[in-house]
Amino acid sequence: MPTVSIGRDRLFEAIGKTYTQEEFEALCFEFGIELDDVTTEKAIIRKEKHLEDEDEDSDEEVIYKIEVAANRYDLLCLEGIARALRIFIGEEKTPVFKISDIPPNSMLRVHVKPETSLIRPFIVSAVLRGVAFDEARYNSFIDLQDKLHHNICRRRTLVAIGTHDLDTLQGPFSYEALPPTEIEFVPLKQVKSFKANDLMEYYKSDMKLKKFLHIIENSPVYPVIYDSKRTVLSLPPIINGAHSAITLKTKNVLIECTATDLTKANIVLNTMVTMFSQYCERKFEVEPVEVIYSDGKSSIYPDLSVTKMEVLLSDIIGPIGVSLEETKVIPLLNKMQLQAEKSLSAGENHKILVSVPPTRSDILHARDIMEDVAIAYGYNNITKTKPKCMTTGGRQPLNLFSDKIRAEVTRAGYMEVLTWVLCSHEENFTMLKRNENGQKAVIISNPRTSEFEVVRTSLMSCLLKTLKHNIDHPRPIKIFEVGDVVTLDGSRDVGAANNRRLAALYCNVTSGFEEIVGLVDRIMNFARAPYVNMSSEEPEFFPRRQCSIMFNGRQIGNFGVVHPEVLKKFGIPDPCSFVEIDIQGLL
Repeated sequence: MPTVSIGRDRLFEAIGKTYTQEEFEALCFEFGIELDDVTTEKAIIRKEKHLEDEDEDSDEEVIYKIEVAANRYDLLCLEGIARALRIFIGEEKTPVFKISDIPPNSMLRVHVKPETSLIRPFIVSAVLRGVAFDEARYNSFIDLQDKLHHNICRRRTLVAIGTHDLDTLQGPFSYEALPPTEIEFVPLKQVKSFKANDLMEYYKSDMKLKKFLHIIENSPVYPVIYDSKRTVLSLPPIINGAHSAITLKTKNVLIECTATDLTKANIVLNTMVTMFSQYCERKFEVEPVEVIYSDGKSSIYPDLSVTKMEVLLSDIIGPIGVSLEETKVIPLLNKMQLQAEKSLSAGENHKILVSVPPTRSDILHARDIMEDVAIAYGYNNITKTKPKCMTTGGRQPLNLFSDKIRAEVTRAGYMEVLTWVLCSHEENFTMLKRNENGQKAVIISNPRTSEFEVVRTSLMSCLLKTLKHNIDHPRPIKIFEVGDVVTLDGSRDVGAANNRRLAALYCNVTSGFEEIVGLVDRIMNFARAPYVNMSSEEPEFFPRRQCSIMFNGRQIGNFGVVHPEVLKKFGIPDPCSFVEIDIQGLL
């Protein structure tokens, strides 16, 4: 959950009221956010540098750290939190955001070159005119960009925000994608000019920017934005140009967002302009920018239109479990920045027409509206009741059966282990002498390490790895696991299916094949499942020392002596026997 650090006194000034810490914590709880910590600027710095605590200076500014919901991008800055709380306590009405009415020939334009489709195909833009910055507002403006970059922008991979002093630039603008050797400019906080390829090398030692280089560094072309004089505005998503850097004296701000996801780019742009248009000369008014693509299509941004949703009253109050009329629900929605009124088209049905402002991108469904009503009504005010027409919940039969299997195997002298559901491709296939045809295993597209490349299709490699790391224990070593494996399944809507398995491993100076056979008999008798053993030829087992377990005409497992080559690959010197059973097949 994102945490926003805000000066207490500035926040109270923006809200228009002063609270004790207990009163403010209560207000946050009522609104659905949390006062996570109370500290000071110096204390934060000392903590970051791992310095010892000092006596607090009574003149230090108190910092409130407020935890907000991850999808409430409008609450990632002081301006958003203060506005939301003022509306919640009835001190302010939800603002109406407007697009400046300017002649089409006076509108700023961004021309998009076709090559951008190779790297970051989308760009959206807007202008804030007559902004009155001071140091606190400027810092909040920069901090919001940083919060968005780490949240919805997914560390700039989906969206990158650029903000510029418009008075230093000359439109129209051009969004292009060029080879790095053809891009040259003076980056932000630098005094000399760099070619883009040299700049990437330079920033590899920069603690903040080096983590974004991978987004474009291997691309043959880099995205770049120029004005009409070929002045570089930015090299997204890495760095802005120094020429158009924003200062406290900036009055007109150009905001551009380049993206691989147009929907998220619109949300980010709307968040930036709705939060800081309150400081414009014309409050809550934003100047549009036209984006023109190479195929002649064009769009005007930002889209600050209000979304209309018609919701049944029963869909709002039913899941909450309270009895409220429209006249009571409408004020609750207004407290949450959702303008509401009784629907004229309701007829005999009780419906509410809800207007969702551009700040509330989290409102997607009637359930989201229901949640806001519940917050405004107060969760503590909802009477506890048992849900109607519902039976008391119970444990899933598979989980109950799994626990009984665990208990039975434990009584047989085996120790349970818990292992990762992810493993390397080599461990899941090659080290078990199994072939992979691409039709069975779920592959992780961007694994953090080589140890987590696939979702396991068997528990065997997991138990063998556990044995390897505990090979010095006294013999015999008897371990087992009850857990899920995952295999590809085209009949499922997610393309894969979980399967609950039991696996047990016996290691001693002899193979202990009879031990595993005895465990199989014990499990099958416990499950009251008459079964048949049939010879098998699985590559992970020793030839003619293995069997398949057949139940109700289908194979539900295998057991046998583990092949010496498999043991060698896992670094296990002693012989082992192993069994794996599909316990879902026994239900």
